[in-house]
Amino acid sequence: MMEIKMPKLGESVHEGTIEQWLVSVGDKVEEYDPLCEVITDKVTAEVPSSYAGTIRQIIVEEGTTVAVDEVICILDADDQTLESAEESVSQAETQSDSTNESKEQDTNHTIPVESHNSASSDNEPKNNGRYSPVVFKLASENEIDLTQVVGTGFEGRVTKKDVEKAIKEGTSKTSSTIISPKDSPKVSKQAVYNEPSPGSSIPVNGVRKQIAQNMVNSVNEIPHAWMMVEADATNLVKTRNYHKQSFKESEGYNLTFFAFFVKAVAEGLKAYPLLNSSWQDSEIVMHKDVNISIAVADEDKLYVPVIKNADEKSIKGIAREINELAQKARNKKLRSEDMQGGTFTVNNTGTFGSVSSMGIINHPQAAILQIESVIKKPVVIDDMIAIRNMVNLCISIDHRILDGLQAGRFMNFVKTRIEQYSIEHTSIY
Repeated sequence: MMEIKMPKLGESVHEGTIEQWLVSVGDKVEEYDPLCEVITDKVTAEVPSSYAGTIRQIIVEEGTTVAVDEVICILDADDQTLESAEESVSQAETQSDSTNESKEQDTNHTIPVESHNSASSDNEPKNNGRYSPVVFKLASENEIDLTQVVGTGFEGRVTKKDVEKAIKEGTSKTSSTIISPKDSPKVSKQAVYNEPSPGSSIPVNGVRKQIAQNMVNSVNEIPHAWMMVEADATNLVKTRNYHKQSFKESEGYNLTFFAFFVKAVAEGLKAYPLLNSSWQDSEIVMHKDVNISIAVADEDKLYVPVIKNADEKSIKGIAREINELAQKARNKKLRSEDMQGGTFTVNNTGTFGSVSSMGIINHPQAAILQIESVIKKPVVIDDMIAIRNMVNLCISIDHRILDGLQAGRFMNFVKTRIEQYSIEHTSIY
């Protein structure tokens, strides 16, 4: 009999929530086969088995949060494993850290299915539309339409037992189009995420639980103050549009407006380093590195990965990291180190059409800057009305660290830098 424990999935991760069991009691597993999916405040990962054997008992139910090293299930090891039990245990402890990261990168993604032919008698989804590789493989091998399988797992997830039941009962085998995250980014929202129905309750676990706690800590501890300035982004728009097509063809990803804004903010933090600080134990700690956190939304979750040493990167380098971090977040491949070390946050709220907002500071940072929508509007220039591309920059500051003077100077610097972008004088590389 061998105990499987909750592994440590990151340097600062101390607990995780069992989102879905991929095995059932009585299932035969090989060493490193995935046992369950775990979500933490940092990552979502599959926990591999440390031994080969048969699942004897599942200790922790789906939706339960447990501490690192707590027993989550018991396995009856096979004869070969028992003969070298002591060696296996020591190897498993070493292997756990090294394999979890690779498992997270190589196999930790859910495969969305877009249904084109639902046979349901009503419009209610039978599951939440997200399937683990184990479930997906089993359904594919038996030609099971996953959209017709009732999910009994956590938040409507389809479990291995659900698929086995569907196979036994002969659940609909009508054709469906499988959309691979690697092959096609055009997946409908309904295929990936289902809005909660009115009157229902939603368990708060994992990432959402951590977001809630961080926001409460920030509001309770930090005295927030706000400021907004308006910048003329007309030349920035012209510069980006001038390079957009050739950049996409040569680099393979988009040159976004956000990359220009992040570059301007990074330069501003170098010029006004007090914005790049934190309040710690009645002291203001000045950070040496300029590490800009960017908010990335993934339906019901929010991640804040970090562009390290942003002040040392070109606009192209920043655009590349924005693209890579966003893709990692959407494919559930962000690692804990991707979200550590941030010293200042920039939030691209303009993506949603926002023109003015007040962000909550990413504790324990000193400030967060919201980049709003770039919109055309009439403005007065030299007593004449002109149509310009304008953008609001909204900053929330920790008033223990910053006053209006420092924040105003920083915002004026960023505004000026944005207005200085031009086709002739701005280097993308």
